[in-house]
Amino acid sequence: MNTRNKRLWQLNTMIFEEILGRYKFYSSKSKPMVDLKKLRPMILKRIEERAKGYPIKRLSPVAHEVLQARTILYHGVSTLIQRIPIWACQYCPEVYIGENGHLIRTCGGSRHQAKNQLHKWVKGSVKHILVPIETFHLQKMFQNVIEHNKRFDYDRISAVVELCLQAGADPSNQSIYSTPDVEKGMVDASSLSDDDIRLLARGTLNAWETLGSGVGKLLLVYPVKVCKHCAEVHVGPSGHKARLCGVFKYESWRGTHFWKKAEVDDLVPPKIVWHRRPQDPPVLVDEGRGYYGHAPAVVDLCSKAGAIAPSKYSYMMKVDGLSAPLV
Repeated sequence: MNTRNKRLWQLNTMIFEEILGRYKFYSSKSKPMVDLKKLRPMILKRIEERAKGYPIKRLSPVAHEVLQARTILYHGVSTLIQRIPIWACQYCPEVYIGENGHLIRTCGGSRHQAKNQLHKWVKGSVKHILVPIETFHLQKMFQNVIEHNKRFDYDRISAVVELCLQAGADPSNQSIYSTPDVEKGMVDASSLSDDDIRLLARGTLNAWETLGSGVGKLLLVYPVKVCKHCAEVHVGPSGHKARLCGVFKYESWRGTHFWKKAEVDDLVPPKIVWHRRPQDPPVLVDEGRGYYGHAPAVVDLCSKAGAIAPSKYSYMMKVDGLSAPLV
């Protein structure tokens, strides 16, 4: 046992003995008496010792790989949507990839007051495929909890970028603090051949898979929280206290978030869309909604550009499934 681990073991033993010594078992109704004033210095010292182990050096290459894949993904999607139209509903979060929007009645309106309505399609963009998830940027991983009245003292950056920064990515690279400048690195898709588009789609799909797997590896080590009732994400050992939760039925809690452990999809939302297969009609209709498949937006976009989707998506894409019967 090295010196650092020995110190941590001794500190944990002291805390355990202190808590155990304060329990009084006089009756079943008696409550344990814990002197928090004595425990606080030991808890703070334990947090300080834990902070010395971060960032973990062996995971720094993973953080750099994730940032590189993120940049490739944004540039790839921005080029592919010049060839393949993206449609977004004006009144709800629905997105569709294809020549024309579908006729499936799944629109609930801007405030979800309507039901089973047709979508009103408008031209979509990169943000409809790659949903931006932002979080507060911390100067260090273990720092004081962000209070509600201090929320404007912190910048908001991409949650994936914040995770990579805490995992050891180079903070001097200012370009990683925002969404990649797709305009600056955009390639004119009209100058690319079909083979070039197909190759670009494969690279974009690989970047999507690398991004997801890399974030998954980092989440095994670095603490990230997500609100149970909204999409707010916080990268750090404990959630912030900014009252930003906008779910209507929880208004009595004054916007306080209810934190739980975050998953990959919380930081990299897949944005599930309807997937049109070769056996489906040119325009998807409402009567066939039980037969059509689904796919993450990036996977659907790249497969329409000529890439082969990984087999793990076959079950939701219903690749070999039947099409809707003719009405």
